[in-house]
Amino acid sequence: MIELDHVTKRYGAVQALRDVSFRIEKGETVGLLGRNGAGKTTALNLITGYFPPTEGTVTIGDRSILADPRHCRRMIGYLPERPPLYDEMTVESYLRFVCELREVEKKEIPAHISEIISLCGLEEVRRRVLGHLSKGFRQRAGIAQALCGSTEILILDEPTVGLDPRQTVEIRDLIRALSADRTVIFSSHILSEVQQLCSRVIILDEGRMVRDFDRNEPESAEIRFRLKIAGDGESVMKRLQHLDPEIHAEKLPAEEDGVTEARVVLPRGGDGGAAADRLFRTLAAAGLAVRGMREEKETLEEIFISSVRK
Repeated sequence: MIELDHVTKRYGAVQALRDVSFRIEKGETVGLLGRNGAGKTTALNLITGYFPPTEGTVTIGDRSILADPRHCRRMIGYLPERPPLYDEMTVESYLRFVCELREVEKKEIPAHISEIISLCGLEEVRRRVLGHLSKGFRQRAGIAQALCGSTEILILDEPTVGLDPRQTVEIRDLIRALSADRTVIFSSHILSEVQQLCSRVIILDEGRMVRDFDRNEPESAEIRFRLKIAGDGESVMKRLQHLDPEIHAEKLPAEEDGVTEARVVLPRGGDGGAAADRLFRTLAAAGLAVRGMREEKETLEEIFISSVRK
């Protein structure tokens, strides 16, 4: 659906992207994550065709965006960090204008606009002037213009920046609904936003792609468990450390008297449930009374910090 193949982008002496390659399949919701200045917006500008790559190719569907920009741009709806709104126009007239630019058939425009307004929750402001809208409604109008022309790909650059907590939740819910039948890419430096909305994350740092992973797939050959075991800390840890040469144990601060808390790391060897059963049987065979056990998954924050440069 979308592919960057060894893409580099330079602005004079500044190298904004450096040999970046990734492919996004139809229907995926992908978060482009990175610190400010990591190259996220540059990557989006290349995908949308706003700028050409200095090196490499950008493909949308089965066509190069340089060879057939008109076809590729028709497939893409783009919300930049600052929504491209005309403040003197009403919501409805602005969306009609965008539909005309996108060459929607004239007879289909009224129904198309009504559908988009309903989807984006703009009914109560459809006849209001854009310049008088709140930040939340302006952002909704920005997303609405990106949907004009029944676009298959939705690209959002920092879609919740500057919104209050309620508006942020509403925009996230809208993005979640739109991703049901579209390919969605959005850039953000807000980890919680990416965690809630994306199954796949691409991390950029200083113009390079440093991580590309599916959050639904195991990230490590190891698996971690947090344990609560009845008994004195010193004796429990001594027995844990001699369970198996492949099992590594680390003592943690305990919250209860007479209970030792520890983190145990062992080879994954299957899914989390199988590893938990295996560990529980090993602990029981060693005569350790388990009061609690839960898997500790690597957080997006941990992945991000370990991926970007200091």
